Amino acid sequence: MPLFFLLFLGMGFDAAFKFSNMPPGITYIAFLAPGIIGMVLLFNSITSGLSVIWDRQFGFLKEIMVTPVSRVSIVLGKTLGGMTTALLQGFFILLIAVGIGFKIKGVLGFLSSVLCMILIATSFVCLGLIFASLINDMQGFHLIVSLFTFPIFILSSALFPLERLPLWLKYLTYLNPLTYGVDGLRYSLIGMAHFSLTLDLFVLVGFCTFMIGLSTYFFRSVEVDY
Repeated sequence: MPLFFLLFLGMGFDAAFKFSNMPPGITYIAFLAPGIIGMVLLFNSITSGLSVIWDRQFGFLKEIMVTPVSRVSIVLGKTLGGMTTALLQGFFILLIAVGIGFKIKGVLGFLSSVLCMILIATSFVCLGLIFASLINDMQGFHLIVSLFTFPIFILSSALFPLERLPLWLKYLTYLNPLTYGVDGLRYSLIGMAHFSLTLDLFVLVGFCTFMIGLSTYFFRSVEVDY
């Protein structure tokens, strides 16, 4: 799905964006690519919480719980595993984008984009762990995740510039943490942004720290049948 979004949606709307007030040299595909990377990170990170439900249903989580390690360590292990998987898929989309003509601003831009990707992935892996800690079945998990992920994605400026939104909708996007992640990726990769990179990183670091603490708190309350 992210690949289709990048290729067909990007090429389809590129002509329309040529007549807009986009900065010189910025095509819609270049504008869209960071948003699609953010989409990949969001969806793959938050669904990594399924592993907790899967482990709980098949007894593997019970075996982990009885080991002499803290639940904080278990949360960090789950977080790192989900983050790594999401990052690999994000890099895959970035390589495809480069292959169809997307140009990265520079080495420093690439490095700062990796930092943004790590913060985005870690934050939403933790959100997925929170959902998995509260929900016992996979159907309920998918329902809740769908309820959250699509509004977060749509309201993240991944598909359209924030400048053109109505004021009330713009304020909603400001409350969305993924907005700052996509904005940080866009600034790092193509030099175009609505906020400053400092503000983007500040919000991402704060949100990531909060989600790690919250996921640890909820995971401590996970019950398994011994």
